[in-house]
Amino acid sequence: MTDTSLPCGDILSAMRQKNPLVQCITNDVAMNIAANVLLAAGASPAMVSAEEEAGEFAGLAGAVTINIGTLWAGGVAGMREAARAATAAGIPWVLDPVAHYATGFRRKAIAELIALNPTIVRGNASEIMALAGETARGQGVDSGDSARSAQAAATALAQRQHCIVAVTGDVDFVTDGARSIDIEGGSPVMPKVTAIGCALTCLVGACVAVAPGQPLEATVTALGLFAVCGEDVGRRAQGPGSFQPLFLDALHAIDSVQFVSNLRVKVL
Repeated sequence: MTDTSLPCGDILSAMRQKNPLVQCITNDVAMNIAANVLLAAGASPAMVSAEEEAGEFAGLAGAVTINIGTLWAGGVAGMREAARAATAAGIPWVLDPVAHYATGFRRKAIAELIALNPTIVRGNASEIMALAGETARGQGVDSGDSARSAQAAATALAQRQHCIVAVTGDVDFVTDGARSIDIEGGSPVMPKVTAIGCALTCLVGACVAVAPGQPLEATVTALGLFAVCGEDVGRRAQGPGSFQPLFLDALHAIDSVQFVSNLRVKVL
């Protein structure tokens, strides 16, 4: 059941009305599905990542999202420029620390980015646990830990960074270090669709772009939308191949009333 104090339906409606521009610096695998998810949900994606323009473009966007899935030196430079510009201008930005613990290059990049004060950090349990300084069991981009096991780490990270931390998994968890919310739903098929989590990060950006003063509520809205649509499509899809187009259709078709009536969140 939805906590009626959470304005998730209003945030979805606002996103549809305002069609926010979201700068999506994401990995090579994710660009197509991330753009399609934002378009289906009601936002406007822009895949602008070059060092020469990323910072300037960030000033035009309603939000910036940064995903470190496929790294190279020039890409990291563009990420830094966009994050710096967003922070300086007070524009919300979202950090997705994909497999940040895997190599020295990634560890250096994530240390630089998180020092630039992201508004929201969204990752799987292993990524969040490692980012908080705990031992994690991740393998590459896949989590070896449950979302529930990462709750304490997420809360500590949120308190340390003064940001929202979202852990996605079988039951999603969102916290600002004081308030915490569980979100149920989704489908076991979702992790088998490449880059769907990366697309979720971009949707978080779209929601916070229209609710910059409510980053926790915006994050819950984006995760909740994926949970509701994913659960619905999971009942109908035959597998990962049919799941993706049906999921895009569901994101496009759902309205705020349907969304709120099917959203299952618990304030902890």
